[in-house]
Amino acid sequence: MLTGKQKRFLRSEAHHLQPIFQIGKSGLTESVIHQIEEALEAKELIKVNILQNCEEDKNDIAAELSEREGLEVVQVIGNILILYKESKEKKRIVLP
Repeated sequence: MLTGKQKRFLRSEAHHLQPIFQIGKSGLTESVIHQIEEALEAKELIKVNILQNCEEDKNDIAAELSEREGLEVVQVIGNILILYKESKEKKRIVLP
């Protein structure tokens, strides 16, 4: 669980990032979740774009992702999710 100070720090780190995944009409599938987890292992902090034709609610997607072990939803802003997961092998981000 992240503290408010840690979330604020991660939001500032994610500000310049571009979304690397898009969740569209098919919604959040197991293959998309697997790819997101692999990207988080490599980068630790990513943005995910939820397209307008997605039938699932953005808050439901965020809740489903946050149920994964170690995965934290830093922020849901508009149709963008900011996700963080501490890497086991290549730790890049040092939280305050």
